[in-house]
Amino acid sequence: MIAIDATPYAFELIPEQCALLIIDMQRDFLEPGGFGAMLGNDVGQLAGVVAPLKRLLAAAREAGLFVIHTREGHRPDLSDLPAAKKRRGRGPLTIGDPGPMGRILVQGEPGHDIVPELAPIPGQVASDFLAARLAYRMMGLALRSAART
Repeated sequence: MIAIDATPYAFELIPEQCALLIIDMQRDFLEPGGFGAMLGNDVGQLAGVVAPLKRLLAAAREAGLFVIHTREGHRPDLSDLPAAKKRRGRGPLTIGDPGPMGRILVQGEPGHDIVPELAPIPGQVASDFLAARLAYRMMGLALRSAART
């Protein structure tokens, strides 16, 4: 057990019962030329989170925490891409189109990779399926909580 002096209150962390969840730290979102930049995002600001997250990831690995990386990515045939999500891109390119880093947000393409500074190591989970399941699970929990209040 590790005592964490935090705001708004301190707490005790039990490493065996914790995981570090790193969400969508992909080249397509964080690097110049990727999908994020094509959407007009200032990826320089987004990339500013990489160095502190790299330190956190190193500390988590050293402490033996379970690490999970999620990625947004779709099957090459786009059979898992809802039509509404495909249409909502307002730029000249949308998910699945060829971009500077391969097909945008498609599994197996270079832009789908997690940035090298945060890349998973053997034993760490990197999952597209988990990201979708986690999002649906969190929405379900939020809905149940809202229904109880």
